[in-house]
Amino acid sequence: MIEALRGLGYNAATALADIIDNSISAGASTVDLRFVWDRESSRVEIQDNGCGMSASELDKAMRLGEKNPLEERSKDDLGRFGLGLKTASFSQCRRLTVATCGQDGLQCLRWDLDQLASGEGDGWFLLEGPEAGSEALLAPLENANCGTLVLWGVLDRIVTPGVGEQEFLDLIDVVERHLGMVFHRYLEHPRRLLLRINGCPVQPWDPFLTGHVGKPWQSPLVSPPGNSCIKLQCHVLPHKDRLTVSEFDSAQGPDGWTAQQGFYVYRNERLLVAGSWLGLGQGRSWTKDEAHRLARIRLDIPNSVDADWKIDIRKSTARPPAALRSWLARYAEDTRSRARKAFVHRGGAPRLPGGGEVVQSWKAQHFSGGMRYRIDTDHPAIRAVLDDAGPLLPQVKAMLRVLEETVPVQRIWLDTAENKEAPRTGFSGEPSDEVVSVLNVMYRNMVKLKGMSPAMARERLLHSEPFHQYPELVAGLPDLY
Repeated sequence: MIEALRGLGYNAATALADIIDNSISAGASTVDLRFVWDRESSRVEIQDNGCGMSASELDKAMRLGEKNPLEERSKDDLGRFGLGLKTASFSQCRRLTVATCGQDGLQCLRWDLDQLASGEGDGWFLLEGPEAGSEALLAPLENANCGTLVLWGVLDRIVTPGVGEQEFLDLIDVVERHLGMVFHRYLEHPRRLLLRINGCPVQPWDPFLTGHVGKPWQSPLVSPPGNSCIKLQCHVLPHKDRLTVSEFDSAQGPDGWTAQQGFYVYRNERLLVAGSWLGLGQGRSWTKDEAHRLARIRLDIPNSVDADWKIDIRKSTARPPAALRSWLARYAEDTRSRARKAFVHRGGAPRLPGGGEVVQSWKAQHFSGGMRYRIDTDHPAIRAVLDDAGPLLPQVKAMLRVLEETVPVQRIWLDTAENKEAPRTGFSGEPSDEVVSVLNVMYRNMVKLKGMSPAMARERLLHSEPFHQYPELVAGLPDLY
């Protein structure tokens, strides 16, 4: 059974997160992870300064399934099945040693899967004390005189054939990024939790760029009707153009911008799901794509709804109950729509400070056969040409129709997918002189030929795409008489 449990799907990072859950539940404010490279004798140590365990509590903690998941638990408990310490550890190593300093002083028990496999009969041999020759490894715990130390030895799932010291160091980087994400709400307050890897503090990774001035939108906290224990907050992150290089690299998270979109499900502020649409969608489940990569939704649930949300042993999946799916989908749809606009318009979706409508040069038309794009003839630049076309009007209309029917939709879609970035529009990256040159042509046409007052002409331009993004340049247009 134990050999079968090793295949639950943990990796080193998720397994260590499960061990740290136990430390937090034990009231630890400091957790030290030590990765020690020694080829086949390499090991991983996890030490905390929590309350420790008595002899009977340690014996119980080392049992498989020592806790009934149906029992009521403390609201701060991060566990559920009573399997995490064992299954997480066995997924990475064959020798698990747990030492603790509690009310009965220093206690130590260990599982050794090799001895268990080679033992005669059907006995389960839980061994006392550390492995012979490794007694010195308990010294840090003895010196601290409190807390718990977990030792992983015989790392057959980490130090596999061909793995060298560099691969071991690379693993540390992966673990650090994952733990900084999973426990970021704890790590943001060092007095609450200090997590170190080989003596270096793990930095929290905030998926939502809280407080960043470039964020186009963030919703207030909301709860479903009649259930105040569940809280949701929607976020649209800033476009790349609104971030520094370091902010952009950091905000993409461990798995990249596209993979990190979606819901972030927390239980007791511990992250369970880091970017998923939770099987929601209209008709079929939403997939992760470039257009919605700026959408991230924070969702907090209590541990009392684990069964309803189908939380698994690894605490890495969650499925919302049927009663909440439509409520969640409604907020997710709104967030996805806003994120798509921010992505397409490079963080500057058409809007004015006063909430006025912006006249766009293109509009999307939905019809029974799908969707098509048409030039908006009410846009000032286009209307001016049509009004003054005279005998050329049929040719101008034919030209516009050709442009509408040859919009390179597939090419734009492919380029966006390959470059992971929307094409630049709205004079993005162009010098201001280029914008002013076009503005002057339109402005003179409005004032000299259409008879508008300079103030009215400037107002029309300020409400037209893409000039709504350049209010200073519009305001600087001279009065013409």
